[in-house]
Amino acid sequence: MFKNDPSKDDKYNKIADEIVVEDITDTNTDDLDESVVADESATETIKKLREKLKTTEKERMEYLTGWQRAKADLINARKRDEEDRKEFIKFANERLIEGIIPVLESFEMAMGNKESWEKADKNWRVGVEYIYSQLRKSLEDGGLTELKPIDQKFDHALHEAASYEPVTDEKLDHIITKVIQNGYYLNGKLMRPAKVVVGEYKKKE
Repeated sequence: MFKNDPSKDDKYNKIADEIVVEDITDTNTDDLDESVVADESATETIKKLREKLKTTEKERMEYLTGWQRAKADLINARKRDEEDRKEFIKFANERLIEGIIPVLESFEMAMGNKESWEKADKNWRVGVEYIYSQLRKSLEDGGLTELKPIDQKFDHALHEAASYEPVTDEKLDHIITKVIQNGYYLNGKLMRPAKVVVGEYKKKE
């Protein structure tokens, strides 16, 4: 049996300790430096990405707001154009219809004279009445509505008093007793007031 040499064991142990200490020192220092640098680099990169994302989000919202505003302005502009177009058409129709109304009233005046109208040839009368009905329908389709306020209360906003007629019934005071000239609405707007005769009651003394 060989006996262990204590001096040799101590020598080997000493050499082994030096190797272990050297490896541990070299390895831990390098890994720690690289890890710290990597962490700092990653943190800086994330920070920059977050800032860039924040800036991009802000720009996106600005573009979106600008686009929405431009879209709303375009819609409003189209609505205004459409309203202006409709008003122009209404105005043009008003001028045209205003010029045709006297023709319509001439037909009515001629047909209203029963004595003279009955003397005319029947076939001719039928033709004129047909033309009159066509003209009247065209005007009504264009928005014309007749205002014939017989037996209604006189209203300065809608009627024009041609004269006042004495009445004995108090209920007829300020009531329209006769329509001299019809009034007209065009698309719900008063185009011409009706010319009327108004009852005027005066209490007998």
